[in-house]
Amino acid sequence: MRPRTPASSSSAAGGKALRLHGTIARDIGVRIVSGQLTPGSVLDGEIAASEQLKVSRTAYREALRILAAKGLVESRPKLGTRVSATGSWHLLDPDVVSWIFSGDPDLRLLNALFELRTIVEPAAAALAAARRSKEQLRALRDALDVMATASLAVEAGRRADRSFHSVLLEASGNPFLASLTSGIAAAVSWTTVFKQRAAPLSRDPQPDHLRVYDAVQRRDPAAARAAMTDLVRLALLDTARRGSRPGEPLRKRSAARRARRP
Repeated sequence: MRPRTPASSSSAAGGKALRLHGTIARDIGVRIVSGQLTPGSVLDGEIAASEQLKVSRTAYREALRILAAKGLVESRPKLGTRVSATGSWHLLDPDVVSWIFSGDPDLRLLNALFELRTIVEPAAAALAAARRSKEQLRALRDALDVMATASLAVEAGRRADRSFHSVLLEASGNPFLASLTSGIAAAVSWTTVFKQRAAPLSRDPQPDHLRVYDAVQRRDPAAARAAMTDLVRLALLDTARRGSRPGEPLRKRSAARRARRP
């Protein structure tokens, strides 16, 4: 495992270069969420790992602290550092979301993420239809306008997409739903990036967002819930298509990947 040249921040599609310990944390984090390092696996000790990576022990130690803060690893005296059980992972941490989509996403995590979105976002849209302010409605309209002109193929369009979903959660008026904003926004952003890795999007999702907006504008909670449910469902179908190889069912690919794991 070699530390990569510092890249863009994993909490956004582009940003500041990661410091060395952040790069190490990212590389280990990707191996964990992709299943290369399974729960219970013991990581190399501080001395051995720092020598192998040719980094200081301090940098490696800081990387483990980052991973521990995200629930991915736990350290115990005399037992070393182990990969935590999946239930301990902070899966809506923006960095963890980006690591999930950095390679070939685990289908169980992918489906679970969209299951969460199917539960949360339609409910938020329904509440937003009843509670949104004029300013929030204007922010939704502005995001739609940018999406229409910039498209999701560029960062400006993806930023507007994130804003649309974030404003809806805020407009729900529920602080607990609003607290999910950073995680949901990261999921929206990185699934969009993932869907476009091989080729541009074949379907324009802007009309799906427009239907949500129209229902929120009319203050129609039932229509807003239905429109957002369709939006998330179609986004899952688009993501699943990009995650499979031509002619290979998703179930088969998932089974094949598990068989390759040690």
